[in-house]
Amino acid sequence: MEKNLTSGSVFRNMLRFALPYLFSSFLQTLYGMADLFIIGRFGGVDAITAVSVGSQVMHMLTVMIVGLAMGSTVTIGQEVGAGQGQKVCEAVGNTAVLFMAVAAVVTASLLVCVRPVVALVSTPAEAVSGAVAYLTVCFAGIPFITAYNILSSVYRGLGDSKSPVYFIAVACVVNIVLDYVFIGILHLGPVGAALGTTLAQAVSVATALAAMRLSKTGIVLKKEHCRPQKKVMGKILGIGIPVAMQDGFIQIAFLVITVIANRRGLHDAAAVGIVEKMIGVVFLVPSAMLSTVSALCAQNIGAGRHDRVEQTLRYALALTFFYGLAVSVLVQACAGQTVGLFTHDAAAVLLGSQYIRGYIWDCIFAGAHFCFSGYFCAYGMSGISFLHNFCSIVFVRVPGAYLASRFFADTLFPMGLAAPAGSLLSVLICVAAFVWMKRRKGIVSA
Repeated sequence: MEKNLTSGSVFRNMLRFALPYLFSSFLQTLYGMADLFIIGRFGGVDAITAVSVGSQVMHMLTVMIVGLAMGSTVTIGQEVGAGQGQKVCEAVGNTAVLFMAVAAVVTASLLVCVRPVVALVSTPAEAVSGAVAYLTVCFAGIPFITAYNILSSVYRGLGDSKSPVYFIAVACVVNIVLDYVFIGILHLGPVGAALGTTLAQAVSVATALAAMRLSKTGIVLKKEHCRPQKKVMGKILGIGIPVAMQDGFIQIAFLVITVIANRRGLHDAAAVGIVEKMIGVVFLVPSAMLSTVSALCAQNIGAGRHDRVEQTLRYALALTFFYGLAVSVLVQACAGQTVGLFTHDAAAVLLGSQYIRGYIWDCIFAGAHFCFSGYFCAYGMSGISFLHNFCSIVFVRVPGAYLASRFFADTLFPMGLAAPAGSLLSVLICVAAFVWMKRRKGIVSA
């Protein structure tokens, strides 16, 4: 069902959109968490490391697909706000054609490169076979991951963030059940984790397609809507590619840090892998704000309501700041107990608690630059988002993690601090870009 986000209370619209999105993101993150938790109950540190390394690679691919899909969400949202029903259908049809072609190429390419990918991230020798098996199954399931994110981007562009919750909820339940069957009962190890995730994603896509056929979305796709149009695809890619590249660089930074941790040893690798999963949960609120800001701002830009665009940004910045501060303080008190949920290995728990106590402060600064990124994307200026993330990663996050690992061999705490230091640079660039847009473009209300 198409929902108008250009009238009524801005704050209420934000909450109505953000809360379902937040819940669906939590369920999607629970995929990887469930894999890691269950493999930790039935496998050793080598199996944990295999799944954590493999899932990081898959997470990188997923967020890049989601980033590319941002182009569809914004394009559809602007047409909805402008009341252009025919153009909405054209945007949806071109999205489907574009992303299915991308999925086919990426799947074929990665299936040929499984072992080089595992070697590239310096996977510890004990975990290589498990990581290869895990990624082989997951790479085969890329079309399902792509299809789910296409459908979700369409719904969110229409202003509906609730429907994706139902789809991912079904998949999450299926994934947990299959994980226990494949890992706990059949003892398939990392392969079982991958099978559970891939099959669950297929169920999610089937559910979403069935719901779209039965529900009243206001979209009636015809053959001509799926005919590639240069202008429509150009707009989708013009917004989506910089976001996908931005997300890709962020994930590359995570992988580089994983490589650094892997070279320190098996326990360091397991600790970093566990913390990255935990951070994925903690960052759900900032991530929800990015998508919420982009979707709400896109519709209001389409309707010419630029005053509501700035209001949306201000509310989002306030929410993410107070959330980030509260979580950062809380984690300082319970880091060890939280890491201990995923492994009983004392060394991994100690290293993981050190890493997350430094890393967690990133929640404050990342929340701010996520909100600004959503705002820039809504105006079709996603290149700014790419710029600040590129600078953050190249000049601070990666070199900071490397130097911290080299000079502090007995602790992961300084390595964790590289993330918030990088995000602080991003925030400074975002503020400068916002001021520039306000002064030079005249698109931000005074």
